[in-house]
Amino acid sequence: MKTTAAVLRTAGAELSLEDVEIENPRPTEVLVRLVSSGVCHTDLGVIATATAEQVPVVLGHEGAGVVEAVGDDVRGVEPGDHVVLTYNFCGSCDNCRNEVMVHCRDFVPLNLTGARLDGSSPLSRNGEKIFGHFFGQSSFSRRVIATEQNVVKVDRSLPLHLLGPLGCGVQTGAGAVLNTLDPEPGSSIAVFAAGSVGLSAVMAAAAVGCSPIIVVDPQQQRRDLARELGATHVINPDETDPVTAIHEITGTGARCSVECLGLPTIVRQALECLQSPGMCASVGFQGMTNELTIDQGHLLFGRTLVGVIEGDSVPAKFIPRMIELYQQGRFPFDKLITTLPFEQINEAIDAAHHGKLVKAVLTFES
Repeated sequence: MKTTAAVLRTAGAELSLEDVEIENPRPTEVLVRLVSSGVCHTDLGVIATATAEQVPVVLGHEGAGVVEAVGDDVRGVEPGDHVVLTYNFCGSCDNCRNEVMVHCRDFVPLNLTGARLDGSSPLSRNGEKIFGHFFGQSSFSRRVIATEQNVVKVDRSLPLHLLGPLGCGVQTGAGAVLNTLDPEPGSSIAVFAAGSVGLSAVMAAAAVGCSPIIVVDPQQQRRDLARELGATHVINPDETDPVTAIHEITGTGARCSVECLGLPTIVRQALECLQSPGMCASVGFQGMTNELTIDQGHLLFGRTLVGVIEGDSVPAKFIPRMIELYQQGRFPFDKLITTLPFEQINEAIDAAHHGKLVKAVLTFES
């Protein structure tokens, strides 16, 4: 079978739309026809830094679509089901058995290599291997091979063209609040950076009754959107020291914080703005090696700094929870999204890279 995929062949280059061969699903795999796919900063990072050993590759890891075929051992979904694609995990290691899938023992090879555990890929072109299993999906393609583990069935009445980002970016920000921090109503919270992840954290904080909700971002447009989505206070860090301002707003410091950049100065601010006790969830990423310097006194006197991957989410439970909040009008993640046709993928990537859009989502027309 053939499909059209956006292929990265050289780091920093534009993606090329190519006709490629896609395998039939193996026993535990699922063939999905995509309706939409979000563009995430993890994709942008690989585009910028991919080595010769990592290309050619099809990226994308926020897919949503319709199941077309399933392997012989698949029981959870069937052809015709609507699904959201999320991160991949083995389902059998100790962490997966304890529902800590984000720390699956094989998380890196299953998600970041673009290949199956055996090194194979479901995509090829004229005999050339193309890495096509990024996050168990490679959703910059009209059809993808995913696994039974990383597809979540959703109601057919839901708008699939909007749901893709629930599988990663939106899940990351919302999960950092709802799963990791789990604040009580009335808890003060500060969110550093109002991109799609940070604004998802803001919506989650509003949904559970946090107050005040303080957002730190240099862009006026992002601060305005944060207010629309539930922020009670906004801070321009180019004009005001966030740590001082947050302590003034709260009187004691924030009960919790979410930082979405991973820059050492921002992580430190997100920790230092806390009251004691308080917890900072760090979801930003600046590469596998990213040294931080913090004052140990902040930890000794009751502050916690915790790293968060994929919102500490069990996708089969958390994606339905976000959808339920959305249907109740308490989690309007659709306000983050701008849709573009798949053929404009390079324009979408450029817009995401330069912050012109909060969340770019590609749509696939048949």
